[in-house]
This record gives sequence, structure tokens and C-alpha cells, in this order.
Amino acid sequence: MPRALLSVSDKRGLADFARGLTALGYEIVSTGGTLANLRQAGVEAVAVADVTGFPEILGGRVKTLHPRIHGGLLARRDDAHLDELRQHDITPIDVVAVNLYPFRETVSRPGVSWDEALENIDIGGPSMVRAAAKNHPAVLVVVDPGDYEPVLRALEAGPDEAFRRRLASKAFAHTAAYDAAIVAWMERDQTLPEHLNVALERAQELRYGENPHQQGARYREVGKRGWWDGVTQHSGMALSYLNLFDAEAAWRLAFELGEGRAAVIAKHANPCGAAVTGDLGSAYAAAFEADPKSAFGGIVALPGRVDLALAQAIVGNPKADVLIARGYAPEALELFARKRKNMRVLEAEPPGRRGLELRRVDAGFLVQQPDPVAVDRGAWRVVTEAQPSEDQWRDLELAYRVCAYTTSNAIVFANRGSVVGVGAGQQSRVDAVEIASRKAAGRAQGGACASDAFFPFRDGVDAAADAGVTAVVQPGGSIRDSEVIAAADERGLAMVLTGERHFRH
Repeated sequence: MPRALLSVSDKRGLADFARGLTALGYEIVSTGGTLANLRQAGVEAVAVADVTGFPEILGGRVKTLHPRIHGGLLARRDDAHLDELRQHDITPIDVVAVNLYPFRETVSRPGVSWDEALENIDIGGPSMVRAAAKNHPAVLVVVDPGDYEPVLRALEAGPDEAFRRRLASKAFAHTAAYDAAIVAWMERDQTLPEHLNVALERAQELRYGENPHQQGARYREVGKRGWWDGVTQHSGMALSYLNLFDAEAAWRLAFELGEGRAAVIAKHANPCGAAVTGDLGSAYAAAFEADPKSAFGGIVALPGRVDLALAQAIVGNPKADVLIARGYAPEALELFARKRKNMRVLEAEPPGRRGLELRRVDAGFLVQQPDPVAVDRGAWRVVTEAQPSEDQWRDLELAYRVCAYTTSNAIVFANRGSVVGVGAGQQSRVDAVEIASRKAAGRAQGGACASDAFFPFRDGVDAAADAGVTAVVQPGGSIRDSEVIAAADERGLAMVLTGERHFRH
């Protein structure tokens, strides 16, 4: 009689899977809580202790670590190994269903103790999974309850080698991710951990990569879910790599500015329009007016509910590639389906907390903390004779937040709660100012300017003043700060130094 060993912490579908195995003629062997669960469900099963002839000891720390278990798992189905099993009265094990102690769930609870965490590090489970996966030509290893039905179907038909390898690969990935979670927890107090074991699983196939000839997909960390995992796509074409990359930047900035009253339009992961007003509709209108030309084919991020009136305004403007909002009126979705068939219409929850940022380099990664954008008037210094008015302070804060989300060198002009000009990705800071000025087209008069890093010369300040700006916020720190501040006084500008740079590459 073939034998299956079941030992799981996640008991979804367990009883039905065991019944299916029994119907196929398998003897079920099980441990502890799994055994109790099966017997309660009326499934006949043999205790591991009856197989090994040795009781579970050390509070369950040792129960499956025994030659009668691992011999049955690791034996090849050739004459030499089978003869050796017979000599030692060991029965081969043909199916193993194991998933591990809930370590991630345990350490995610507030106040979990070190001892409790240690007791939830599985030892026997990973050993069985790895043994079965190594011997996958003879043993089917199952770590995901979602695979129970396919496994039963495969056992009826006779599992092929490709199916066995897929399960084995998934099993090794399962134990690798488990160990990575343990290392991450043990080094959780280190700002930059000594070891960064990133376990990823493919979560979403994408239409293509950065370019149509490149394949692309979204991966997520094993055991975690982000806002992309909860996205509902109501209509439009399939998403591409750049749709996700650009939308991530736009959606985060939208919530940085304010849920329900802000709007962001982004292109190539850079904001080309942003506004904060009293409602979503007027914020969208102001954001679009910032740069209608660049808005074509961009990302519209609206952290609120889109009603019919707002949907009509969106449809009346040049098309966006992606629209993201918290929700939609039914008639708004119907309008988009008729008038913007290709526009990807996404409904999403707020973005989560950012983790360490990774960027590929040869044979490894550059790793850094995320860049928090702290807006704190109390920590900022006004260094000019002119003092910002309350309206100027609001525009300075808006420009500063948007600038931190813009590719360096970056300059952002804002006026009356709206971004009116963005200069992004320039090697020269004065060039970035001149681009922002050209984009503003006279709308910066009386407004604010933000720079993501210091002004190395006074020419950038002069160019901003020529555009009509009356207040500037910048980190400071140049050897020519005194010259730059003097230029601001000469031009009648209020200047604020933050002491914190926000480069973005």
C-alpha cells in the first residue's frame, strides 16, 4: 500500500485531500495536531510515533527526525535502496504534504517574545520538505493547499516528471523563504541588515517589460501583500511594466499630498501636474492645467471616489494610459468603458509602508532606506529678510513634497495650491529652473519654487525670480550659500533652508 505523510499548520482542505488519498489506496501517516484534525474529520490515519516506534519528545521538537521517516522519503526506487529499506523494515513514503510552523504570523504580533518566536521555527518540517523535494522523481511534495486538487488528479493519471519538478521547485522556494523570514526577524533591529535574503514569488504577468521586446512581471515578497495585490482593474488594456512603475510613483505622491483632496498626473514616474484643493474634481482640473501636453498618455492618480462629473472631465481631456482611484460611481465606469476603452481603470487601496529600496548593480544590489519627506516649518530656517506669507508657506510645502518625487536635478513651481511647472532630470540645476519656468508660462507669478538640492550658483535663483517666483525652499549646504541668499534678498525673495536633500535617480 502506498504511503502519504501529512503534517501541516495550514489545515485548509486537509481532510478532503486526505479522503482523496485514501480513496486512491494510500495509507495516511500524520503527527500531532494534524493527526487530531484528521481523526476528528473521520479520516483514518496512523501516528508517526507508531511508525517510528518512538514517542514525540521535547514538547514536539522531535517527532519526524527518524530513519523510518527520512529513509522512506529519501530512498530511490532502485533495487539497492529498496533492498536496504526491507532490511530495516522501512516503508517508502510516496506523497508528503507539509507546510511549516506559522513563524511569520507569530513574529508579526506585537510584543512577541524571543522564546515564542524560537518555538515557532520549524525543524522537522523543512527537513521533510527538502528530503521529499530532493527525491521528487519518487516522492510528490506538496507545500501549498492550493495544489491538493491538482495532485489528486495527477495521482489518478500518473504524475509526469514536469509536474514532479514543479512541486519540488515550489517546495525548495517554500523553505528558502521560510529561512529568509527567520533571518530578517533576527536582524530586524539593524538599519541595514548584515544579510538581505529576498524571497520573491511571481505575482502578476505583465503585458511586456520596459519595451515591448522585453518580458516583464511583478514579483512580491513571499508572505506579504501590497496594494497592487488588491487592485481591481475595471477596464482597459493589460498592464505593462512601466504602467506599474509610473503608477506606483503617482499613487504614493497622491497620498503624500492628501487623500480625497489631491490629484497627481505623472509621466515617466515624474509628476507633470499636482494640486491640493477642497475636492477631487477641482484638484484634477488644476493638476491637468499644469501641463496638458505632458498629461497625454500619463498616469492620473486620484485618492478618492470618481463620480460622473469627474469622469466626464477626464474623458473630455486627452487620454491617460492609467487612471487610479479609491472607487468609482457605476456610471463613471460605464462612461470609461464606452469612451476610453484602452485606458486602464484601476481601483486600489492606499499604498503601504515602504521597505528597503534595492537597485541592481553587477553581482549584487545597492540598498538604501526609503527617503521620508518631512515637512516641518519648525525645523526649517528662513534666511532672508522677506518672510513667507501663509499662502506662500502652503505653496512651498506643496512644491517641496512634489520635488522629492521628481527625478533629479529637480525644480518645482507651485502657486495657489497647484503645481504650475516642473523641471526634471537635468544635469544642470539652472536648466531645470528654466524648464519649469517655460512650463509655468507666466503662472508662477507670486508663487513658490522648490529645489531638491542646493543651488550651486545664484543663476538658478535669478531664473526663478525672472519667472515670477517670490519664495524658494531648498536644502542649502553649498559653499556659495551666502551668495545665493544675498541674491534672494536682492530680488526680494523669501528663502527657506530645510537642511535635507531629496535626490531621486
